[in-house]
Amino acid sequence: MTLPASRVSQRIGSIAESATMAVDAKAKALKAAGEDVVGFGAGEPDFPTPEHIVAAAAEAAADPKNHKYTPAAGLPELREAIAEKTARDSHYQAEASQVLVTNGGKQAVYTAFATLLDPGDEVLVPAPYWTTYPEAIKLAGGITREVFAGPEQGYKVTVEQLEATRTEKTKVLVFVSPSNPTGAVYSPEETQAIGRWAAEQGLWVITDEIYEKLTYDDVPFTSIASVKELAEQVVILSGVAKSFAMTGWRVGWMVGPADVVKAATTLQTHLTSNVANVCQRAALAALTGPTEPVEAMREAFDRRRRDIVERLNRVAGFQTPVPQGAFYAYVDVREALGRPVAGSTPTTSAQLAELILEHAKVAVVPGEAFGPSGYLRLSYALGDEDLAQGIQRIEDLLGTKQQ
Repeated sequence: MTLPASRVSQRIGSIAESATMAVDAKAKALKAAGEDVVGFGAGEPDFPTPEHIVAAAAEAAADPKNHKYTPAAGLPELREAIAEKTARDSHYQAEASQVLVTNGGKQAVYTAFATLLDPGDEVLVPAPYWTTYPEAIKLAGGITREVFAGPEQGYKVTVEQLEATRTEKTKVLVFVSPSNPTGAVYSPEETQAIGRWAAEQGLWVITDEIYEKLTYDDVPFTSIASVKELAEQVVILSGVAKSFAMTGWRVGWMVGPADVVKAATTLQTHLTSNVANVCQRAALAALTGPTEPVEAMREAFDRRRRDIVERLNRVAGFQTPVPQGAFYAYVDVREALGRPVAGSTPTTSAQLAELILEHAKVAVVPGEAFGPSGYLRLSYALGDEDLAQGIQRIEDLLGTKQQ
């Protein structure tokens, strides 16, 4: 019997590994081997989950009612809390029945595309983008159409760019503000303009709002779901991972029109069924509990944001716009390419990132993971001491900018 050339399906074999997770794993492996590595790769707060959330989980673990299956769409009280939070923060009115609780934000992303896309449907994805979007679109049979916005326009796309890329096959627009990887935040006016354009074109909008609580310099968060004309063609994705330091708890959600959420729930009944009940109880405590821990973390991120931008802009060949949200700096390193570094001459940001890891023992994510080459993403959701030491190592390797 002749075995097939590949034992893995073409569909799964074509998926690229998460670049951010790969960089984080490599940094952790080097640390485990005794290397002194500073990791700027993963978007993971270095803070512990707030105490009241952990206490709620401990109490839930001791309650036998949480030891059994519960509704696949989520605990009723959590779905209600998410609906109320969505109305308050995103100005999108939804019933609890329009909420699906998922195993982290990534499952919400996958489920949203799987529910909306048919083979050949096109999705407008502003770039730089989070590395998972194109892979989830591909799994759903869709086609990614990148719309790139560089630092010259604050990493924010325009209606004109979107319209120039749209075709008759375009079905969905992905909208992310605050942005991973750039930290860009669309203004209320920009958000409204893009939302009205999408509504006029009959497009669905999938809006990822996982970083909504993390904006700075009095910049407001504006949900594109607040555009009234989009009410029946928008899906909101979010979760507790980033704002509440709960990346490991794996609780996300999607909110949208009832028929779409019902279909997505049917998928989840076959995929994973309900999210772990203890984690759902913890998420409920996060959404209904005190907000002071969230604000304290936001203030720390703000301090680190200003610090990392100042330090990065001292490095030769680096230009770093000031991010207004999330916890990432997206560095334009095009001027650093083509220059000698430790006996090599990198011509891509992927090559530069490899040299920085090898010679400075600092892990960063190259721009190729998020779109075009020429950029590096650094998460500042790590300790202040590691941040300062890591950037100093990069500066020692690449040199200091001429003043």
